[in-house]
Amino acid sequence: MTNWPLPLPMQRALDAAKAAAAMGEVPIGAVIVKDGVVIAEAHNSPRMDHDPTAHAEILAIRRAAQTLGDERLTGCELWVTLEPCAMCAGAIAHARIARLYYAASDPKGGAVEHGARVFEQEQCLHRPEVYTGIGEDEAAELLRGFFRERR
Repeated sequence: MTNWPLPLPMQRALDAAKAAAAMGEVPIGAVIVKDGVVIAEAHNSPRMDHDPTAHAEILAIRRAAQTLGDERLTGCELWVTLEPCAMCAGAIAHARIARLYYAASDPKGGAVEHGARVFEQEQCLHRPEVYTGIGEDEAAELLRGFFRERR
């Protein structure tokens, strides 16, 4: 576990991930910040919502766009507990999110540093700054514990 305090947005994303786990959802949380203020947060809820697109990042992006009244989230930061998948990375690019912070890498389903590497593709319309590993131990342990209980 980290020996220093996590940035507040990542702590809130981890709290959202814990809420998802308590509901039987894969524990992934996301928070969007604009000018130092949290404007949206969400957790995975595809099972609860019967919606395969209800990933934490997608839900947070939708809420932030509603809050700002704009489909472009220019100047926003997305903090998420797991490396985004291809669908979420595409949404991040389309939303024009400025910075992406994610905790744990996802070699199986991630699409930022693994798999499709969406932001490295020539067709990608926007590439956010990407920062990894913030809260990695906490996020990875939350995921491991969740899946351990289900095996």
